[in-house]
Amino acid sequence: MTIRAEIKTVPDELAGQRLDQALAQMFPAYSRSRLKSWLLAGAIEVDGALKRPRDRVDGGEQVELRVEHAVSERSMPEPMSLEVVFEDESLLVVNKPAGLVVHPGAGNASGTLMNGLLHLVPTLAELPRAGIIHRLDKDTSGLLLVGKTLPAHTALVRLLAGREVSRRYLAVCNGALTGGGKIDAPIGRHPVDRTRMCVRDNGKPAVTHYTVRERFGAHTYINVLLETGRTHQIRVHFAHRRHALVGDPVYGGRLALPAGASDRLIAALRRFRRQALHAAGLELAHPISAEPLAFEVPPPDDFQDLLSVFREEIP
Repeated sequence: MTIRAEIKTVPDELAGQRLDQALAQMFPAYSRSRLKSWLLAGAIEVDGALKRPRDRVDGGEQVELRVEHAVSERSMPEPMSLEVVFEDESLLVVNKPAGLVVHPGAGNASGTLMNGLLHLVPTLAELPRAGIIHRLDKDTSGLLLVGKTLPAHTALVRLLAGREVSRRYLAVCNGALTGGGKIDAPIGRHPVDRTRMCVRDNGKPAVTHYTVRERFGAHTYINVLLETGRTHQIRVHFAHRRHALVGDPVYGGRLALPAGASDRLIAALRRFRRQALHAAGLELAHPISAEPLAFEVPPPDDFQDLLSVFREEIP
């Protein structure tokens, strides 16, 4: 357990503002919702007293913020081989392999990406979710953003919420797509199977854009751009359109073998036991310097091997 204390004086130009509004300007490294929760929890004092978010400031008051940070027992550091694509004092970009769980949870108390990150950068223990900004499903490979400091983490969360982070995926779906398009369908928790998501009228807005890269007869290789980031969004959207991703064990249904497929293609499809989905590209402004950043990683070997078999099958 560590305690971080910060003491600042309310500037005169903020006189008359609500306390929660003034705090957001005085402590820009923290989100307004986080500051409000700390204020309500008694972790912020104004001139030695507890105040309400709606109380007005006069200017000149002394504000003391004391925040405790603890490392969860489920998120202990573990040595792990991680592919770091980019790193500086504020930002870390890793290429997550398929099969690696991002966050500890039921049945995955160790051996997760978070455990490996805490070993790689111990100071991440003081950040929410060890600085991880977004998640990838266990069997989805590709790029993940990690904020290394609280200011960077807060800025990255705001960029993601403002849809200012471009995330490009590569996928192989079942069926022949004739062209690109947009899938605009709300996503929510499945009403019966709570481990699954589904398209439903009262779900959260979800928008997916896609273009065709290659056609393989009964399958299509596509680029996918996320406008929103709902749980399992790409997998749910394409399954909803009856073009589930190849190998998807949750939304793909029974294995579909195309008519006339060679023994080699049948074997390749049976061997590919995860969703054919790879987070290939990220574009964003650096959370501190605002410098434009772009990262790209190729799909892993199993994904490339599957594509090779498809290409050999199609003249």
